[in-house]
Amino acid sequence: MQVVPVARERAERDGAGQPGQSPLGALLPGGRIRPGTAVSAGADMPLLLALAAEASAGTAGWAAVGLPGLGPRAAADAGLDLGAGLWIDTPGRSWPQVLATVLEAVPVVMVGHLPPAPDRVLRRLSAVMRRSGAVLLAAAAWDGADVRLQVTSATWDGVGEGFGLLRGRRATVLSTGRGAAARARHADLWLPGPDGRVAPVSSDTDTATGGMPDNTAVSRPVLRVLG
Repeated sequence: MQVVPVARERAERDGAGQPGQSPLGALLPGGRIRPGTAVSAGADMPLLLALAAEASAGTAGWAAVGLPGLGPRAAADAGLDLGAGLWIDTPGRSWPQVLATVLEAVPVVMVGHLPPAPDRVLRRLSAVMRRSGAVLLAAAAWDGADVRLQVTSATWDGVGEGFGLLRGRRATVLSTGRGAAARARHADLWLPGPDGRVAPVSSDTDTATGGMPDNTAVSRPVLRVLG
């Protein structure tokens, strides 16, 4: 993967204009993930992947650090470009140095459950993010996260009385944080929808599909659950 310095890549992207509004925009200050900030996904993998797909749209690449369980199929279904991805499953005891190096070079970095680190190490990583403009997306809690997201309720569509086809998950997501994100927000989302991607839950969806978004026709393997 060819990678340019994040600060230069961000400047080129900003000069070309920002992508359209995301379904996650209602949860984020200014409707987007700001460069140089950290966001925690509350240990919800579909939410983490949706954030990564949103943040990496139009960028030079993304990385997953300390997420050995992340599969290529799940990443691709969420909208991530596999050809632009970098996996570092086990960063080892020197994970702060590894993460700092990745944040200098890759615009969007997902991190898994990493060992605790002293405050001075976290401050150094925050400084790297501010300097490079990289976005850090934490699978779980992250000290110093600017925005903290949490799925407060979730139900799968398609499962009846012990059997059915899982088509999508309807989730309520709560957003809190600091600064511009201090005011609590929430949104009802398909997370994921039938094609694996995030979509808003709206009152004008096709009633023939039980309220599912219009992309239900997308071909995607489904999971059959038997009681």
